[in-house]
Amino acid sequence: MKITPLHPWIAERIGASTGNLDRSLIEKYQLQKINLLLKNLREQSPFYRELLALFPANLYHLAELSNLPFTTAKDLCLNPNRFTCVKQDEIMRIVTLPTSGTTGESKRLFFTMDDLELTMDFFKVGMSTLARPGDRIMILLPGLRPDSLGDLLKRALVRLGCLPILYGPLGDEERVFQVIIENEINVIVGSPVQLLRLARLDDADWVLPKNQIQKVLTSTDTLPDAIRSALQCIWGCEVFDHWGMTETGLGGGVECEAHAGFHLREADLLVEIIDPETGTVMPNGEKGEVVITTLTRTGMPLLRYRTGDLSRLIPGDCACGSCVQRLDRITQRLDSGLQLSSGLLTQNHLDETLFQCAEVLDFFTACQIENKVNNLVLTIRTLHGNVNPDVLISRLAQDPLIHTALESENLKIQVTLTPSINPLAPGTLQKRKISY
Repeated sequence: MKITPLHPWIAERIGASTGNLDRSLIEKYQLQKINLLLKNLREQSPFYRELLALFPANLYHLAELSNLPFTTAKDLCLNPNRFTCVKQDEIMRIVTLPTSGTTGESKRLFFTMDDLELTMDFFKVGMSTLARPGDRIMILLPGLRPDSLGDLLKRALVRLGCLPILYGPLGDEERVFQVIIENEINVIVGSPVQLLRLARLDDADWVLPKNQIQKVLTSTDTLPDAIRSALQCIWGCEVFDHWGMTETGLGGGVECEAHAGFHLREADLLVEIIDPETGTVMPNGEKGEVVITTLTRTGMPLLRYRTGDLSRLIPGDCACGSCVQRLDRITQRLDSGLQLSSGLLTQNHLDETLFQCAEVLDFFTACQIENKVNNLVLTIRTLHGNVNPDVLISRLAQDPLIHTALESENLKIQVTLTPSINPLAPGTLQKRKISY
C-alpha cells in the first residue's frame, strides 16, 4: 500500500523531510501559522479585529486555540466584506452560497490568486492518489466560470500530466457515455449519485467496454456505502472519496489507498471537533461538529469556523503509514434530518437503504408535517420504472428507526416513480437532503 501523497507534500510545505514528519512537527508549524493568522486578522479584518479585541494576541500551545471564539455561517451572511484581509482588486473569485435557513441570506466567500493556487496545488497532489500522467479524466463538476471548482481541478490535472475533459454536472447520460468512449476516459470525478446513475445505466445496457473505468473520485456530497459498493461491483474500479467545502478553500481532504478517512491538507487547514452544544473540543475518536481554521488563506481567512457537519478525527496513524490527520466521513449535518418519535431520520438512512436496490438511480426527498405526523414523499427515478412502490417502502421499513415510526403512525411514506429527476441548473451541484 502506497503512503498518501499528502504526506511528503505536507512535509515539504512545513520544512520537514518525509522520513521524520510526525505530529509534533505538524502541530509546531500549525501553531506558528495560527499566531501569524491572528496578527493578520487583527490588522486587516474589521470583523476579527472586533471579535478578538479581548483575547490574547498570541498562543503558546496549540490547545489554547480552544479559548478563542467561533465564527459562524450567520457571521458570513451578515457582512462578508468585513472578513476580507486584502484590497478588493486582489480578489479574483467570489463564491455565493445559499444557506439552509429561511432568511434568504447567502454566504459570500472571497479568494485571491494565491488562494486559488493553493487549491490547485492540493488538487494536483490529492488527485495523484488515484491518477497518473496520461490518464484521461472526465470531470462531472461545475466548470463554466473561470476559477470554478471544475476549472481549478482541470488546470491542476494538466499540471499532473493528465488529459482532463471538463463536462460539467451530469445531464444527458447518453451524451456522457459518448464522450467517455470517444475520449477513452479511464477516470471519472463527480458526485456519488451522478456516478451511480451512470454505472447502473451502463450495467443495464452494456455501453462501455469492460474495465474501461479504472478509478473514480466522488466529491461535493457524502458517499454512502451502498453507492461505493455498487460502483466497485459494476465497473470493477477503485473508489476514492474527497471531503471539502468552499470554506475550506474547496479542497479539504482525500482518501488514500487504505480508504480509512480523509487525509487532511494540514499545511493549509486545522480541523477541530467540538461538542455542538457546549463548544468543548472533543478527543480524537469522538464524534462532534467539524470546526475549521484556514492557515494560509489570504483573501478571507476563517478562524474556528463552525461547519455544521458532524464527524470525528480518527485516532492513530493510517494503515498507509502516514501520521497526517484523518477525518472520518460525514453522514449528518446539524441543521438537517427529520425528527421522528423513534429518533433522527437523516438522508444517510434513506441513501443506504434505497441505493441497495439495483433499480434505484436517484431520488428526491420532501417532508410535510401535519398533526404531528411526518409525511415523507419520495420521488424516485428507477432504471426501468417498473418497481413496485410498496417494495421500496418495505425496504425502508427494515430500518429500525423507520419501522418504529411507521408502527406508531408518527411517519407516513409515499413513493412516486419518475423517469427523471429535475435537472440541475447549468454549472451547479446541490447536496442532497430532506427538504421541507
